Amino acid sequence: MSLAGKRVAILAEELYEDLELWYPYYRLLEEGATVTLVGPEAKAYESKHGYPAKADVAASDVSAADFDAVVVPGGFAPDRLRRYPAVLDLVRGVSEKNGVIGAICHAAWVPISAHVVKGKRATCVAAIKDDLINAGADYVDEAVVVDGNLVTSRTPADLPVWLPALIKAIAGA
Repeated sequence: MSLAGKRVAILAEELYEDLELWYPYYRLLEEGATVTLVGPEAKAYESKHGYPAKADVAASDVSAADFDAVVVPGGFAPDRLRRYPAVLDLVRGVSEKNGVIGAICHAAWVPISAHVVKGKRATCVAAIKDDLINAGADYVDEAVVVDGNLVTSRTPADLPVWLPALIKAIAGA
C-alpha cells in the first residue's frame, strides 16, 4: 500500500516511548509518506531511553492544512504535549478535516485534550482508560481500534497490528 503524496506529522517531546515514535516513523517512510517530526519547539527531544529525536518544526509553525495525519507516540511525552495550545490546535485541526489521528498507549491524552474523542470508540494503555472514558469515548480493551479517523492502540506490544491499521487509514484519507 503506497502512501506517496501523504504528509504525516509525528509529535515529539521529552521522554517519548522510543518504539512508538521510531517504528511508525520508518514504516511510514517505507510506505512513501512524507514524515515530519513536530515538537513544541524545533529542537532535539530525548526518549525514555535517551535516544534523541530532532523535531523538524515547531507546532506553532505548521497548520492542519500541512498534514493528512498526526501520529502521537506514547511514553511520558503526551503528558507534556497536551499542555501546548499549538499542538492541540494541530491535532484538532487535522481531525476536523477528517485527517487521521493515530495514538498509542499514553498518547490518548493528546486527542483527549484536543477534544476529538467524544463519542468515538478508542483504546489506550489501561492506566489512563478512565481519562478516555471521562472524555466521552467508548473505551474498549483491544489491540487496535479504528473509529472513523481515529486509530488507537494500547502498548508497544500492539505495534504490529496498529501500524497496518494506521497505514490503511492514512491511505484512505
